[in-house]
Amino acid sequence: MVCYTLENDIKRERILKESTIKKEDVVQEILKKIEQRKFFLAEDSEGDCWINSSLIRYIRVNEKNRQKINLIHML
Repeated sequence: MVCYTLENDIKRERILKESTIKKEDVVQEILKKIEQRKFFLAEDSEGDCWINSSLIRYIRVNEKNRQKINLIHML
């Protein structure tokens, strides 16, 4: 699960990866997506939403198995 903290909102996106993928690799993939696009589509169980990359302030990636360990990236 990825949590995007925006200036005025919080958006969540569920991302499924193989268990061999490191959390840091997922964060790098997300950062690259943010750098390359002004807007991107986040998919969640509640539906899809467009996120303006310039409004993102924090990114948190939770592993499903170990949700107590978070990697927070400040932009």
